[in-house]
Amino acid sequence: MNNATSNNTGRHELKARKVRFDLEQTPLHWIPGDALASYMTNAIHLLLPEGELWFCRVYNKALPLVNDAELRADVEGFIRQEAVHSRVHSAAQKYLNRHEIDCEPFLQRVRFLFKTLLGDEPLGQKFLQLKMFERSWLITRVGIIGAVEHFTGILGQWAMDNTSWNKADPVMADLFKWHLAEEVEHRTVAYDLHRHLCKTRIGFYLSRQLLMAFVFPLFVYFVFTGTRFLAAQDKDAEVRKIGRWGWLKMTRKMERCGRNTDHVPSFSFLVKATLRWLSPRFHPITEGDTAQALAYIARSPAAQRAEAEAG
Repeated sequence: MNNATSNNTGRHELKARKVRFDLEQTPLHWIPGDALASYMTNAIHLLLPEGELWFCRVYNKALPLVNDAELRADVEGFIRQEAVHSRVHSAAQKYLNRHEIDCEPFLQRVRFLFKTLLGDEPLGQKFLQLKMFERSWLITRVGIIGAVEHFTGILGQWAMDNTSWNKADPVMADLFKWHLAEEVEHRTVAYDLHRHLCKTRIGFYLSRQLLMAFVFPLFVYFVFTGTRFLAAQDKDAEVRKIGRWGWLKMTRKMERCGRNTDHVPSFSFLVKATLRWLSPRFHPITEGDTAQALAYIARSPAAQRAEAEAG
């Protein structure tokens, strides 16, 4: 079985690293001279705390359905890592607050998505708790996580290859690189769990394509609207103009920023990754390098501190 830790390193346990990041001195534009890239990455702090706790809730419900011991261990490790990710990004919201950013209006949208729309009773519809629908709704949500994790995995490998953040704030750069290294480390778990729970190969293929058609535009929507939401609160009038950009302009600016600076991935990078997902032979094991991710974790200042404190 392909698993989250099989690429070049042999199998190992997915473990939670109890890292902490001191963002007291981190500037709001943590990538110097690039407000767009800074806000586009900072938007992730608004989306992930609630989203990753939702991952954990869904996977805890799915665990009793997993009858493969290795996959079950990977899922349990995934849950532990995602819980830490959520706490780290929740703490980063306080960094935004210190810079006079009011996160709450956007967080309300995020809570609606994960608690109301994608919860056990979406929009109050209790029929999905009936036995005949409960399993299908659970597998659907597992598949949504699989599609999301495709993006976190490819973004993780992008971050492992990235050198443009070398002059950025070192604490925030380490926060994102540590997190994204763990996304590379566990990149196959969500895909493998979704495949394990689907009854047929063709059903799994069709399901993951339909769910990606939902996830890709939703992912872009929340990144773009989060970027505009944050930029609209900037003290600089020129930067605040980002808050009024339309989707087409935001796409062009992201593409240009990615190509010219590599401070964020280009939009075409995301599109190409989505096209790879279409292949019936696709598996996320080919989307990253576990050894490279573990090498970053080994030298991450935050992960080193966590290891020393645990030891």
